[in-house]
Amino acid sequence: MEIKKILENGADYFLSNLSIDLVIIGYKDNKLKCLLLQLGEKWVLPGGYIKLDESVDNAVTRILKERTLLNEPHFKFLSVFGNKDRKFTDEFKQYFDRNGLEWSNDYWINNRFVTLAYYSLVDIENTHPIPGEFDDAVAWFDFDDLPEMWLDHKTIATTARNRLKEDVQKEHLTYNLLPDEFTMPELHRLHQTVLNEKLDRSRFQKKILSTGIFERLPKLKKETPGSNPYQYRLKE
Repeated sequence: MEIKKILENGADYFLSNLSIDLVIIGYKDNKLKCLLLQLGEKWVLPGGYIKLDESVDNAVTRILKERTLLNEPHFKFLSVFGNKDRKFTDEFKQYFDRNGLEWSNDYWINNRFVTLAYYSLVDIENTHPIPGEFDDAVAWFDFDDLPEMWLDHKTIATTARNRLKEDVQKEHLTYNLLPDEFTMPELHRLHQTVLNEKLDRSRFQKKILSTGIFERLPKLKKETPGSNPYQYRLKE
């Protein structure tokens, strides 16, 4: 949808004063990464709005697909964020001034927005980030080295990082950060990164295999000299 239509008639297409923000989490070089979009001099989380004729879950799936090109992206509800002054007025005005566009305080996007935040775990190698209409750039950042971000977006990102650490101790999620086929040493290293602690490798593997949710493949993977672990994948 073209920018002019969104600005002047957005309330005819989207729910008013409600947005979605996504903490899209990837994993590379033993680091957890967060996908961010540049808006002027700072960065924001990917996000969007909920169409009048779609459910919230469908909106999340649509926005994730638009941003990552993934057909069936993983996502999990995080929290609601809604400070009383949660508006992007200054940020949008900067964008308009920088691009020689006319700004009006009456634009629909100038209202206060409460946001529904979700986090999504993706295989970073199969994710193809797409910037939106207002974005200057798109990039992955280490959670330990996030740039300056607008509004409460750094708080949302940090909340998602902490929630993931809690969630993986209660349910199996981290395989979403790996390719469809992976080894137990790769899953072990990933878990250590998420939890930020050392885990006994044999006990970890025994616990994971006891769940029965992964199947071992007949092929081996050459990782390092003398190391040829089996590959696994999620059972159908």
